[in-house]
Amino acid sequence: MDTDDFVARFDYPMFVVTTTDPVTGERAGCLVGFATQTSIDPFRFLVCLSRRNRTFRAAQEAKVLAVHVLGRDEEQRELATLFGAETGDEVDKFTRCSWRTGPEGVPLLTGAPRRLIGRVLERVDLGDHVGFLLDPVDVAIGADTAPLTFRSLPDMEPGHEGG
Repeated sequence: MDTDDFVARFDYPMFVVTTTDPVTGERAGCLVGFATQTSIDPFRFLVCLSRRNRTFRAAQEAKVLAVHVLGRDEEQRELATLFGAETGDEVDKFTRCSWRTGPEGVPLLTGAPRRLIGRVLERVDLGDHVGFLLDPVDVAIGADTAPLTFRSLPDMEPGHEGG
């Protein structure tokens, strides 16, 4: 069974998820390709974080996550590279980009104005990723641009093996 072939031609939108660890106060963020709307009424959104990265560890006790939609312009492609090719275990990504503090201390990337801030309702074990079911507390549309997708990502090596 070759499951890679099943998804080979899919072209998922890419997001940057940010949060703040409520215990340590440390900011974290990563590039995410596994995310989807799960309900219309009430609106729910699911983001999946790899167990291997620092953002997952920071999100364990977080009350809110911010999900930033990336566009295809150069600034947002640079954000994709920063949050996808660097690891927060070695680099403070937030010293390398513009951001401001949002609800519950969640960092909001000013270069990615289309975003959803969601209260974490549930954490679901999904294998090597954990799903965070979000209830929106704030949504900003920003510019109406085509989203950055997996196939249009800049060439990069992931900050962590396995996503």
